[in-house]
Amino acid sequence: MPEAAVHVGSGKVRELYALDAERLLLVASDRISTFDVVLPTEIPDKGKVLTGLSAFWFARTRDIVPNHLLGLGEDGRSTECRRLDMLPIECVVRGYLAGSGWSDYRRTGEVCGHRLPAHLAEAQRLPEPIFTPATKAASGHDENIDRTTAADLVGVERLVEVERIALDLYRVASEHARERGIILADTKLEFGIDEDGLLVLADEAFTPDSSRFWPADDYVPGSSPPSFDKQFVRDYCAALGWDKTDPGPELPDNVVAGTRARYVDAFERLTSIAFDAYLDDPAVVLS
Repeated sequence: MPEAAVHVGSGKVRELYALDAERLLLVASDRISTFDVVLPTEIPDKGKVLTGLSAFWFARTRDIVPNHLLGLGEDGRSTECRRLDMLPIECVVRGYLAGSGWSDYRRTGEVCGHRLPAHLAEAQRLPEPIFTPATKAASGHDENIDRTTAADLVGVERLVEVERIALDLYRVASEHARERGIILADTKLEFGIDEDGLLVLADEAFTPDSSRFWPADDYVPGSSPPSFDKQFVRDYCAALGWDKTDPGPELPDNVVAGTRARYVDAFERLTSIAFDAYLDDPAVVLS
């Protein structure tokens, strides 16, 4: 840790440090959250998977939108980043009907103001990917919102730009993933504004924490597919009858090992880089 780093905040997974007026240091822990509650059990190497995958995607999407990455730490879990004025919305893109989108659709036939065809099944591919913003909750659960509400938060012109870029990023990432046997069902992106007023991709990108990854070979619409993300933990916690409030349940060894294996598998399939090679030289994901 640089001597000049000053701790300025903690997220569910990341610790945030100020390096100076223009730079931040983000350190991804091995913590895991589900239903917006941080669980007491950590997943070994999870933070390194998130950091490595984000760096991989940042390097490969710079032609679509600039990002906040300035440098990747030798520890494989820290990144030096630009300070930004973060937009107050989560930018979610859905290519398939799952999660809260599926819940909203069953109740209203819509997802964030998008009227969808009738009689769609759970996990079914949508006719086209849709942009479905959500609030950033300081505590509790994020809430899905429509474009009108999102425009009130960020402005109409900025929202149009964010929607276009988020959809472009999703298309590029989902095509890359599909070529490697993975379906990118949906993803959450975050953007900030730099000192020149330009939109910048920030936080993380296309990781198992921010995305639903399904193995293409096992995909069947009509049920919740197996996944490479933390759905494995969600399913375990839901089966306990837990009320989804603090404190969360401890995870048994088999769930910890199974979750780590899923995260590492996603990393290796998406990057075509052995995870051990990344641990030896984190910069390999930037090449």
